[in-house]
Amino acid sequence: MDIGLMVEGQNGLTWERWIHICQLTERLGFPSLFRSDHYFIGQERDSLETYISLAVAARETSTIRFGILVSPITFRSPVDTGRMAAQIDLLSGGRLALGIGAGWNEPEHHAYGIPFPSRAERSDRLEEAIGVMRAMWGLGPVDFDGRYYQLHDADPHPKPGAGRPWLIIGGSGPNRTLRSVARYADEWNAVNANLERLAERNQTLAEHCEVEGRDPASIKRSVMTFGLVGPNEAAVARAAIRPRRSLAEAS
Repeated sequence: MDIGLMVEGQNGLTWERWIHICQLTERLGFPSLFRSDHYFIGQERDSLETYISLAVAARETSTIRFGILVSPITFRSPVDTGRMAAQIDLLSGGRLALGIGAGWNEPEHHAYGIPFPSRAERSDRLEEAIGVMRAMWGLGPVDFDGRYYQLHDADPHPKPGAGRPWLIIGGSGPNRTLRSVARYADEWNAVNANLERLAERNQTLAEHCEVEGRDPASIKRSVMTFGLVGPNEAAVARAAIRPRRSLAEAS
């Protein structure tokens, strides 16, 4: 089991802090560093543009795996996401892990005038967007005629390496999300799920894999969870009894 670090990029992340975190993660020997992709959750604070920060991570580190958990498909067109991901992957020597999801935080969409369609449509868009990006990353030129996205004789360059970028799909929806994982993902990421729920969803994923003709073992599993760090056990015990919202506000 690998233990990596996750940063909530909307909670006061500055360039100085991000560069320090990137360098420290590698120096301490952690295998990976991920960040969220949000404008805000709750109160607006410093929040670095995700893909620019990933380009910085590519130059400030040399060995760690880094990426997003996860990028809402509602924020950007899959063409933009696919082009940026391919180029950051090349810049980093293949170390980018592209995590994508359907999107969930309606207030940030409303604040910045970003359409927030129904859950069903967001799931449809996610699956279609993956098809667009996969087509862009392969040999071209290609056409793609989807309900929401189209490509017409498109052949974007530079191309990422074969089988890259590494694709993570985040979420635990048993029907749509896990079916998409079985079809497309290199890795499935669940958020703060207990062991019982993980076992249940893992079985569901295996069933989807059987339908898709895919070996479930070919999909890496990861969990994004929360931990408390303090100077001693007493400090951690005091923090553990406080509401998580207060912890976030105090960080």
